[in-house]
Amino acid sequence: MTEVIDQIVEQDSLVYTHMTLKLGDGSVADSSRANGKPSVIEMGGDAISPAMESELLGLRAGESKSFTLSAEDAFGESDPNLIQFMDLHQFPSDIELKEGSVVAFEQPNGSSVPGIISEIQGHSVKVDFNHPLAGQRITFDVEILSVNTPPTTH
Repeated sequence: MTEVIDQIVEQDSLVYTHMTLKLGDGSVADSSRANGKPSVIEMGGDAISPAMESELLGLRAGESKSFTLSAEDAFGESDPNLIQFMDLHQFPSDIELKEGSVVAFEQPNGSSVPGIISEIQGHSVKVDFNHPLAGQRITFDVEILSVNTPPTTH
């Protein structure tokens, strides 16, 4: 006889969810349902805030929950040090720059980081490297699809 184990979100779980993120005005900022691909959350790491982890801990597969996090606990406050001004000539000529565009900037280590073009004045381009949802209170609508807790070693 096979024992059925409840799938409960714990500190070291991999959690498969459908998640919808809503802004303060109720508009949807992002949803895993839009592309039909679940989000995977690794509990106990640095991927999500402790406040979000505490909202998920103890939930079971099949359960849904809605909760709102402050900007600090969601995607962080907007950091003015992450807003930079660049000369228009630093951008490749084949890139169409317009306010609101997201541009990938290559880092010295070869990785890239997205920046949002927030203003263009003359030859000066204001680029915001904050997360697009930084500084926003976010409501999370989460449906736990499954929980995969790694086996414990003795």
